[in-house]
Amino acid sequence: MSSQVKQNKYRDYHEQNDINNTLKLREIITTLPGFCRDFFLGIKDTTSTRTRLAYAYDLRIFFEFLHETNPACRKTEIEEFDIRILDMLKPMDITEYLDYLTYYVKDGETITNDERGKQRKLSSLRSMYNYFYRTEMIEKNPAALVEMPKLHSKEIIRLDIDEVARLLDNVESGENLTKKQMEFHEKTKIRDLALMTLLLGTGIRVSECVGLDINDVDFNNNGILIKRKGGYEQIVYFGDEVEAVLREYMEERGHVIAQSGHEQALFLSLQNRRISVRSVEKLVKKYAMTVTTLKKITPHKLRSTYGTNLYNETGDIYLVADVLGHKDVNTTKKHYAAQDRNRLRMAANAVKLRES
Repeated sequence: MSSQVKQNKYRDYHEQNDINNTLKLREIITTLPGFCRDFFLGIKDTTSTRTRLAYAYDLRIFFEFLHETNPACRKTEIEEFDIRILDMLKPMDITEYLDYLTYYVKDGETITNDERGKQRKLSSLRSMYNYFYRTEMIEKNPAALVEMPKLHSKEIIRLDIDEVARLLDNVESGENLTKKQMEFHEKTKIRDLALMTLLLGTGIRVSECVGLDINDVDFNNNGILIKRKGGYEQIVYFGDEVEAVLREYMEERGHVIAQSGHEQALFLSLQNRRISVRSVEKLVKKYAMTVTTLKKITPHKLRSTYGTNLYNETGDIYLVADVLGHKDVNTTKKHYAAQDRNRLRMAANAVKLRES
């Protein structure tokens, strides 16, 4: 397959996501103050559509908070807010906003945010303030004066080695599934085993997995071509166990007639359309429940499981970072710091000074 054809193929799937995000963004922008259009146009060349959409959702919450709680904003519709309102706010106003995010009710639904959620929303706010401050459209930048909420470290949830084995066994056999789940198992078990083994055997993201096309699988080199966050392509290699289940699935896949527009998709739903991220999340949850009810297992936890196993086997944090597609090795170090501490403890007794 030529490079040009590959680029066109990726445009079909990945650019469709960009189109969907762009349409959602345009819809949300109509509910924001008019000056926000300048912000989103200004960051268009340096951010992804997914990032801009996340900013838009976060900023809408912020302006709704101002409209509900700030006397100066209550009399004006959000869409009519003047940019001068940003200069009126003080750091304490933003601190109160972060406190509000802890617990609030919207449309009858209770919404909560932990430190990570607050961090993300403050980052969105800082991005907007930084843009308008840098372009000299405002004189003050109170968001820059508010400290980021401190993250409390959490233990990374992952599957143990024996849990991985039992999980894949159950995917293959259907053991511990409900009667209703078993009705679908015979139809999907080959696909499910290939998908779960691929996630556990390569550590790719769920979005990268559902974006795979048939021609992205190269059995000559045992590799898959994926598109990483940020848009760059990378070949990720897989071992013999992944190869075996992928070959079996590819044999089955060759007999399936996909719906129009989904002919090249590697993993299909029961409707013969490209499987969605949400469907994979449900699939992982269903099978994980057959192994453990104490751990909340998601596709990202399967990724963590792979990263942990790879690091334990190689001890090479840079290799793990590269395979997982982390641009900054510090991100990888942060996630696998516990393994580093265990190695340091082992080192304490590794060298014997005197024979006992």
